[in-house]
Amino acid sequence: MTMKKFINDPGNLAMELLEGFAIAHSKQVVVKSDKIVCRANPKPASKVALVTLGGAGHEPALSGFVGQGMLDFSVVGDIFAAPGPPKVLEALRLAKREAGILFVVLNHAGDVMSANMAMEMANQEGIKYRMLLTHEDIAPGAQAPAEDRRGLVGCIPLYKIAGAAAEAGKSLDEVYAIAKRFNDQMATLAVAMKAATHPATGQALFELADDEMEIGMGQHGEAGTGPSKLLSADQTAELMLGRLLEAIKAKAGDRLMVVINGAGGTTLMEMYIVLRACKKFLDGKGITLAACHCGEWLTVQEMAGFQLFAARLDDEMLACWKAACDTPALTVV
Repeated sequence: MTMKKFINDPGNLAMELLEGFAIAHSKQVVVKSDKIVCRANPKPASKVALVTLGGAGHEPALSGFVGQGMLDFSVVGDIFAAPGPPKVLEALRLAKREAGILFVVLNHAGDVMSANMAMEMANQEGIKYRMLLTHEDIAPGAQAPAEDRRGLVGCIPLYKIAGAAAEAGKSLDEVYAIAKRFNDQMATLAVAMKAATHPATGQALFELADDEMEIGMGQHGEAGTGPSKLLSADQTAELMLGRLLEAIKAKAGDRLMVVINGAGGTTLMEMYIVLRACKKFLDGKGITLAACHCGEWLTVQEMAGFQLFAARLDDEMLACWKAACDTPALTVV
């Protein structure tokens, strides 16, 4: 079957998309050494740098969040593949500074392997950093070991909160502390209705019947809790948000951030309806929706579905969320 995507050589996908990305956002980012995206206007070396890594094909994530108030460096792999350790080490070298580096890694096998190998070499070179692993997917169970829980869209609000703390001049220990606190009280659950195709091969990542959906799928269509019949927007939101609130131990009087992250093939119409249902559900429990976002941050090509993210907020987190930032995919004035 012919793949209906506007591409050239599948082997050059990551390189070509990054070239176009840099052209579109030249005031905010530049691409160095092929696949390292960095701020066009670097922050002073006296401030903590934020570095992350991940495969291409999930645009705008992750490189769309490089810029003032968020990431300093994003190391990009091929489509749905982690970058190699040498490229990750190169980014850590570029970010090296006395203030140190917060190194944010999503819990996916390839990302973790590359990060671990790069950190071993960084240690030998005396690069100052602290690593934070995001693992907020609750599909395996909220109490499952961290190594069994995937990192999903939660990395994006974490970049925002940690990035604001770094931009404000906080120390590496202080930046790490607020990022870890946020990481410890956030949770994500995904639902899919239609598969994406891998843009390099044209093959579907998974299969679902027309009248089915699956809750708990991973970023690339990894197995969730099993297919079920399609539910309405309200039913889906209540089912998923109920599990998230239980996972983060949210209670009446708490302030929450909720993110509806479109997977790539879900319309804003649908996402707004889901967000409406989430607000109604929280109101019924006496929980304040203190911050929210609805749109596409971490996608999987044309996969239909969304990731529902929730996190409890304190005063410092909320202030960091509201702080100014200027990146290709998120700007706060």
